[in-house]
Amino acid sequence: MLMYMGVDGALYAFSLFLPSVIFEMGYTATKAQLMSVAPYAVACILTVVVGLLADRYGRGIFNIGMSAIGTLGFLILAVSKSAGLSYFATFLGAAGIYVCIPNTISWVSNNCDGVYRRGITVGAVIAWGNMNGVVSSNIYRQKDAPWYRMGHWIVFVYLGLFLLGGSLLNYALLKRANRNRGGVNGRLFTL
Repeated sequence: MLMYMGVDGALYAFSLFLPSVIFEMGYTATKAQLMSVAPYAVACILTVVVGLLADRYGRGIFNIGMSAIGTLGFLILAVSKSAGLSYFATFLGAAGIYVCIPNTISWVSNNCDGVYRRGITVGAVIAWGNMNGVVSSNIYRQKDAPWYRMGHWIVFVYLGLFLLGGSLLNYALLKRANRNRGGVNGRLFTL
């Protein structure tokens, strides 16, 4: 739930500030719309690639790596005074957010035994994550435009503490459970 809280809080925030970054670069109307597609397109391609690789090598390491990239993106957004650098940071942020959404859900789902336990767990994770949209809708205030420092810092903390920290904690605990007990009831957890 912590991991998904971190990624969903960032997800809802992403579309709130992207237009202002593009506007600060001097683009308007059709060109601005086209510029807003690029971070999403890169994130889409990465989501497919990481999904395929995570099926083979394990989801945990990819969740950790991609959340670190997303966290770096929001750190850059929080301190940047350059529209071009901020635009570059949106690519990092999108990569960390959009790749980790299906990866986190799959990772959680893969480590739940039984259809009922899996259904309740995944439902709780998604519900808790979606509630964080309330936070996101209130941290990008008009008076902070165009740089939205406070919003970026809050999303940076969300990604770093909850998504990255939660991913590291989950990975370590699953690894320990596999090492100490051979999983639960002899079943090994997927890392």
